[in-house]
Amino acid sequence: MTKQAIGKTGGKNEMAFRDFTLQIVVIMGALCGAQATVASAQEDMVLGSGITSQPTTATELGVPFSERSLDANAAGDASDEVALELARLQAQIDELKQASKISQEPIYVYPEESPAMACSPPEVSKFPTVRLTGFFQADTAWFHQSERNIAAVGGAEDGSDFRRARLAAVGNVWDNVAYSLEMDFGFPGRPSFMDVWVDMEDVIGDVNLRVGQFRQPIGMEGLTSVKELTFLERSLPFALIPFRQVGAVAYGTASDDLMTWAVSGFRFPTDVYGGSVGENGGYGTAARVTGLLVDREPGNVRFHVGGAYSFIDPSNDLLQYRSQPEVFVSETGGGVPAAVAVNTPFFVDTGIIDAEHTNLFGAELAASAGSFYAQSEYLVSVVDQIGGPTVALPGAYAYAGYFLTGEQRSYDKKNGVFGDVVPNCSVDKDGGIGAWELAVRYSYLDFNDANVQGGRLSDITAGVNWHWNPHTKFQLNYIHAMLDSPVNGDSDASIFAMRAHLDF
Repeated sequence: MTKQAIGKTGGKNEMAFRDFTLQIVVIMGALCGAQATVASAQEDMVLGSGITSQPTTATELGVPFSERSLDANAAGDASDEVALELARLQAQIDELKQASKISQEPIYVYPEESPAMACSPPEVSKFPTVRLTGFFQADTAWFHQSERNIAAVGGAEDGSDFRRARLAAVGNVWDNVAYSLEMDFGFPGRPSFMDVWVDMEDVIGDVNLRVGQFRQPIGMEGLTSVKELTFLERSLPFALIPFRQVGAVAYGTASDDLMTWAVSGFRFPTDVYGGSVGENGGYGTAARVTGLLVDREPGNVRFHVGGAYSFIDPSNDLLQYRSQPEVFVSETGGGVPAAVAVNTPFFVDTGIIDAEHTNLFGAELAASAGSFYAQSEYLVSVVDQIGGPTVALPGAYAYAGYFLTGEQRSYDKKNGVFGDVVPNCSVDKDGGIGAWELAVRYSYLDFNDANVQGGRLSDITAGVNWHWNPHTKFQLNYIHAMLDSPVNGDSDASIFAMRAHLDF
């Protein structure tokens, strides 16, 4: 209600109050006249003399009677009627007083309640919230290459590097809106944009929406956090995945969190600063569905299946796939002589492909039982070339791990991936042996098809992980890389690599 409306209401109440006040004055006059008449009649009755008082006219009283006297019964009836009229007037006066009081108080007008508008903001908001998180991974690697391998890919230098060094601010700006702002100071951007997004929960039913830069929903290993990887690096087929890109994704779970789904749209490719420009394309989409067919506790018995698909129309119709042998160290500070490689070389490389678009298909299998777990994926990119044949570039991996100290690999039902490791007895001041884990993996990537001759690489990796506590671990990997080069033939390389990891 506006201030003008409130003023009108107060004015009407005041006019009504004045009208009733005038009525009161008239009635009081009538009451006095009635009392005088009653008194005169009583006086006549008491004296019995036949002498009466002076006549009281209707003009003096303002009432519709003009008789000079009343008998006792008539006087009693008049008195009762006046009393009733006074009671009625008193009730109306009380109502007017209350209305006048209310009209002076502030009036709040609320919209008609509906499911979309009915809300009451909290008295004291606890938002926004913020939490600082991060981790670092310090790596050291030693390479031993055959002469033919050096001729095929170049020399790989021994070295140490901070593979990742990340800081992130995460939290909520409202009870259904979360955010992440993560930067990596070890990647070439120094810092590079990592997970930078806003996440809105239950935007339509149980559907969540994320907007920004994030890991696209394709690949079980790709969606596993690097803090929880079994080996130092993801397997060779990871090179086929459109990993972190800028876009939007709708996602959720179903069947009591036994199934996950996600559908996204994004720009492609995105650089280390979250930027993407270009013509003739530059867009992609991805989708993933997983199901937990077996979920039994105790015993950590689980069986996971999943499938994924991605369509990409690359920016400027240019596409390139390449990969290192599941290890990476570099030096960008300028302290290395010009003739020495500053990065671990790519062992397979398609070169730049003139591509109309590409279709990427993926399939997943994973299982766990007690301290044992296993995981595998198959990926194939079908590239429709401009002015050339359609080529298929496949890759796959399979690995298994086992905890010697009895721990179990957890499973993240919200994302459909294996999760963290919590030692049964962490290493601390009073002792403890932590969690000891053994693992082995085979993976391959084939970039030889038709006019694309990027080489075929197979890796066998053995790993030992020592988890001191849920936030600290040390890893040792031995990698035997076997390269089939169209130009230089078969060659191999042996690599030892170590990592110290800490997260908070």
